[in-house]
Amino acid sequence: MTTMTLQDGPATRLRWALADGWTVARRDLMHWANQPMTVVFGVVFPIVITLAFGYLFGGAVKVPAGADYFAFLMPGMYGMTMLFGLSATMVAVTTDAAKGVTDRFRSMPMAPSAVLIGRAIADLLNSVLVLAGLLACGLAIGWRPATLTGALGAVGLLLLLRFSLLWMGMYLGLLAKDPGAVVAVQTLEFPIGFLSNAFVAPGTMPGWLGAISEWNPLSSTVAATRELFGNPGWGGDSWVAQHAVLMAVLWPVAITVVFFVLSVRRYQRLDR
Repeated sequence: MTTMTLQDGPATRLRWALADGWTVARRDLMHWANQPMTVVFGVVFPIVITLAFGYLFGGAVKVPAGADYFAFLMPGMYGMTMLFGLSATMVAVTTDAAKGVTDRFRSMPMAPSAVLIGRAIADLLNSVLVLAGLLACGLAIGWRPATLTGALGAVGLLLLLRFSLLWMGMYLGLLAKDPGAVVAVQTLEFPIGFLSNAFVAPGTMPGWLGAISEWNPLSSTVAATRELFGNPGWGGDSWVAQHAVLMAVLWPVAITVVFFVLSVRRYQRLDR
């Protein structure tokens, strides 16, 4: 750990915050190395959900005309998997708080943002592993992206969404007073995911509900990844649907900025 002083410049404070953040991230990664089944379950769960949707419900789901079902399904599942990480981060933060780990970190001479940065690094690395497993599943069942460049861009947007949801999860975890709050967020993940274009065209919903669906940040990421992967999507005439790639960048950036500030402030005021 490093000790900062008021005389240190912004660049020095940032460097120390990142160094301390990496120390915290290594602590989380070592925990996962000692408990590999947690990581294995995190990789396997979205694969099982994908196979269930593909082989059990695929025949009953209406997809764009002439589209292969798995080509349509996979970008939606990639986006949903990034959304599921919200509660995983929240659980990790509330668990550390309940065990007193957060209080011990706060007593150390380190930047207030370092603990949160460390959690973000560790969870993002875990998300890379989970997404890699789901991409491998997609390739195994016949899904294919159109170009490598487009695929890399789509993966980048998915991880950008996940990074923004990390900060939302950390803020909610620091805000939570009891495990019931975590259960509530976990319960809401599926409705929020379904209220998007991942599986159903917003145009088939009632007007007001379709508008909410189109402006759901998950919808922008899913539509953008479908475009970059070269997979079929719903399209749409609204401004947000026509600028999916732009919104898939703007939404996560806005969410990250807002919840990073809120998370750091909440972390500093935990004892109040």
